[in-house]
Amino acid sequence: MKNYRLWIILAIVFLYAIGMTIVFPLFPFLLGKYLPASQIVLGLSLLLSVYAICQFFAAPVFGAMSDRFGRRPILIFSLIGSVIGYVLLGIGGALWVLFLGRIIDGITAGDVTSLFAYIADSTDEKDRTKWFSYLGASMGIGTMIGPGIGGLLGAVSIALPFFVTAGVFFFITIFTYFLLPESLAPEKRSKAFTLRHLNVFAHFKDVFAITEARTLLIIGFFFYAGLGFYQMNMSIFLKDVFVWGPGAIGGIMVLIGACDIVSRSLILPQFLKKFSVRAIGIFGLTMLALGLAMVFASAYIVYVPLLIVAVIFITLGEGFFDPPYNTLLTTSVDDSKQGLLQGANQSLQSGYRAIIPLVAGGIYFFSHSLVYGVAAFFIICAILLFSKNGHSKVPGSVSR
Repeated sequence: MKNYRLWIILAIVFLYAIGMTIVFPLFPFLLGKYLPASQIVLGLSLLLSVYAICQFFAAPVFGAMSDRFGRRPILIFSLIGSVIGYVLLGIGGALWVLFLGRIIDGITAGDVTSLFAYIADSTDEKDRTKWFSYLGASMGIGTMIGPGIGGLLGAVSIALPFFVTAGVFFFITIFTYFLLPESLAPEKRSKAFTLRHLNVFAHFKDVFAITEARTLLIIGFFFYAGLGFYQMNMSIFLKDVFVWGPGAIGGIMVLIGACDIVSRSLILPQFLKKFSVRAIGIFGLTMLALGLAMVFASAYIVYVPLLIVAVIFITLGEGFFDPPYNTLLTTSVDDSKQGLLQGANQSLQSGYRAIIPLVAGGIYFFSHSLVYGVAAFFIICAILLFSKNGHSKVPGSVSR
């Protein structure tokens, strides 16, 4: 029964990733209907930031609500918010309508929080890393498919992909309502939901009061910050340093997607049979740091094979660390606080997405290579903290 639930979750995540990424290539063209060419970059930055800010405040609240009322109703409500948001983007007509669509989608953003909490509810600690890995692989496959569909639909009409995305989310809502059972038993739910739970900073206070969760979230900051510095500037780095065009950059994106799927769905499950979650996490961070150091070097040694090896190392490293990290994070609190924890984690990641592009862009402006040196430094900090504090509580793990 649990595996049945989990395979449904993977199907939902797969469709969710397709829906989210269908529109990725088209936001600049959509904004081009309302803004002059010189202002499209600013408009896109604001459109992405307003969603991240709304999600920052919404995710912890919906996480706490899912602890009280269950994962399924919060997931359904969040999906309905996405449907409305993407319909508004498709309708358009004015710039404020686009922002309203992103705001509605952002303030109802409890879906990712609910999905991660659902995995935690439905797995024991021994198998949780494997299923988090499969979840990431499903997301990766969907992310590879979505932009291609969006490009084809966008050739017909710029608005069409947004309506199709709304349709995908509506289908997921129906799929969830009829096929996905609730994962959080009534006896494991939190006992109350009060006005205090509407205060996002109160959630952070509660989560950071838990020593193990606080340590892991700090490690997560270094991990996501380092990864964000790399991701936010990679395309322009390839354009500026390697003088690559859209085709070559797209090829690298395909390589990243393929490596991500292989690492999470094929290699990591085999590693889990032989090594501890903590050992795999340290190995993943080490690969990530080495890959970032290679990108730093490639700014001075413009050598394509070095860059390709760097991208492979970074992608595999992320795939080896992310699922173990999420597993250890879930073991830091009891069942009644999984939503609270995941909400705080998703909220923090939204904050990183709002701030890191600005910082990374500023560093890149002064030095194309330095941004990757800073990224490697952040990952080294994560390695040191994780080596010292990232102890696994997962039963059956093997220490090596």
